[in-house]
Amino acid sequence: MFSTTKRVLAQRGSEAIGRVAAQAQAQRRSLSVLAVLEQREGKLSAGSLSAFTAAKKLGGNVHGFLAGASVKSAAEEAAKVDGIEKIITIDNAAYEKGLPENFATLLVENIKKGGYTHVIASHSAFGKNVLPRVAALLDVQQLSDVTGIENETTFVRPIYAGNAIATVESTDPVKILTVRGTAFAAEAPTSGSAAIEAGADANAAATSEWVSEDLAKSDRPDLATAGKVVSGGRGLKSKEDFDKVMLPLADALGAAVGASRAAVDSGYADNSLQVGQTGKVVAPQLYMAVGISGAIQHLAGMKDSKVIAAINKDADAPIFQVADVGLVGDLFEKVPELTEKVKN
Repeated sequence: MFSTTKRVLAQRGSEAIGRVAAQAQAQRRSLSVLAVLEQREGKLSAGSLSAFTAAKKLGGNVHGFLAGASVKSAAEEAAKVDGIEKIITIDNAAYEKGLPENFATLLVENIKKGGYTHVIASHSAFGKNVLPRVAALLDVQQLSDVTGIENETTFVRPIYAGNAIATVESTDPVKILTVRGTAFAAEAPTSGSAAIEAGADANAAATSEWVSEDLAKSDRPDLATAGKVVSGGRGLKSKEDFDKVMLPLADALGAAVGASRAAVDSGYADNSLQVGQTGKVVAPQLYMAVGISGAIQHLAGMKDSKVIAAINKDADAPIFQVADVGLVGDLFEKVPELTEKVKN
């Protein structure tokens, strides 16, 4: 009698485990993720492919979304990423500049049409501009700057300029996320063969108008994706000194140029070069901070770098607390000396 009862309990336990597993598998199959990609003049933004990385970590069906003028070549490149089912495109010049007022409406229409459970974009200027409006239109809460995905409802993100890490759970029917590119390495187009389909065009009238832009062009690596970054701070004292000291060092190392907010606010560097909580978040193999004290807001944008080197005349500067290599000295002497040694 005892052995029979034991067998029945074991069988029921096995059946329960099977039901739970089947339910979990069915739920995973029901997941449908839309990764919002960026393009410029028909060229795909490689950094935005981090949205694919995060989407694939969630599981389920993964689709990409591209909108703008002449997006065909960008869509074909994105379609080569393995594990992507389809790329949805909107070929309309009205969306070329990514103005959030009409782009958000476009996205919402396609989200509803596709029945997506998750919408993901890179935590770039574009993503931070568009997705909050999408969340508002869908009456859900956005999760920003996500650095980890535990499951389809639980996510990890930094708070207090990265001094604390929060694990949050969302019960919204549609999860809207921006993900930190340094936490989700961008997928590389390889041998994928996703279908390319035309999406629903809302043709929403824009309440804003694109007037012009003034881009800082450079032959140096892109700051957001560079493997080496040299950043200058207020200690450089002027724009002339910033260019004189930092640019030769960057060229010698083959590095991108960055700057602290203090240097940008003082006019030493363009705001597109700002690294920090209110600028770009970078995680290169080498980050060199020159004349940067190490305010918490700056550290939030670079502390995930693999190797951090710092040059500062103040031995007590906070930057030395996170630096792997530190040099105390006058940057106007040490940096030119370092530049010459690198060249040789």
